[in-house]
Amino acid sequence: QVRLVESGGGLVQAGGSLRLSCVVSGRGFSRYIMAWFRQAPGKEREFVAAITWIDSIIYPGDSAKGRFFIFRDSAANTMYLQMDSLKPEDTAVYYCAADPVAIPKSEIESYTHWGQGTQVTVSS
Repeated sequence: QVRLVESGGGLVQAGGSLRLSCVVSGRGFSRYIMAWFRQAPGKEREFVAAITWIDSIIYPGDSAKGRFFIFRDSAANTMYLQMDSLKPEDTAVYYCAADPVAIPKSEIESYTHWGQGTQVTVSS
């Protein structure tokens, strides 16, 4: 069983930065696809970006291009989402997800393991 625990959310002013972390534990995740999703109030959960754990191939979603960067540290069993130039519309609960296959990578249904989420609030 793979367990995911997010942290790093908080309140930040527009234009600021945050780095989210997702600590991964369990067996067999070295070949998993890892991803970040987010869900704003009243909206559906949205794909942010994905990365292959074994070789760090990145698949950015539209919301991540140019401002967010996904990466992982295999020694620390941690995936990160570096978020820069934050905007109020980035306010959401951010979730970490994982799956051994994840096809397609941008779909919620592709992921079998989820974290509990971390709240990001961007004030204007």
